[in-house]
Amino acid sequence: MTLNADEAGAALADIESIARRVKQSSIYRASSLTLIGWGALVAAGNLTALFAGRWAGGVWIAINLSGVAMTIFLLGRARQSGVPPIRALAAYAMFFAFGIAWSMVLGKMGPREQDAFWPTLYMFGYAFAGLFFGRAFTVLGIGLTALILAGYEWMGAGYGLYLAVVNGGGLMLCGYWMRRA
Repeated sequence: MTLNADEAGAALADIESIARRVKQSSIYRASSLTLIGWGALVAAGNLTALFAGRWAGGVWIAINLSGVAMTIFLLGRARQSGVPPIRALAAYAMFFAFGIAWSMVLGKMGPREQDAFWPTLYMFGYAFAGLFFGRAFTVLGIGLTALILAGYEWMGAGYGLYLAVVNGGGLMLCGYWMRRA
C-alpha cells in the first residue's frame, strides 16, 4: 500500500489529533482526583471554620498542608499527566505567596473578604490552566468564581455554609465531570 503526500499528511494530522486528545484525557483524569480531594477538604474546612472561631486560621493551615500533600501524592502516582510534582508544588507556593502578600500585607482583608479572595485566586489559576490543558479548567474557574462572588454579594450570614457547598461541592462536581471527559 502506497500513500501519496496528501494522504500521508492527513494520516499524520489524525495521529496528532488523537495524541492531543489522549494527553488531554490523561490530564483530566489526574486532575479529577485532585479536584475531588480538594473539594472535600475545602468543604470540610469551610464547615469546620464556622465553629472554630479564632482557631479558623489553624484549620485552614492544616487543610492546605493536607491538600498539598495529597496533590503531590496523586501527581506522583499519575506521572503520565505531564506535570512533575515539583512544578505543582512550586505553583502552589507561588499562588500562596501571592495570596499572602495581597490578603494580609497589602490588602489587609477582613475574614469575609478572605473567604472570597482565596477561592477566587485559585479559580483564576484553574481558568489560566485552561488555556494550556483544556477548556474544562477555564469553565471551572470562571463558573465557580461567578458563584463565589454572587454569594459574597447576596448570601449574608450564611456565606460560610454557601462556600462549603458551592466551592467544595463545586470542585468535587467538576472533578467527577472531568473523570468522564
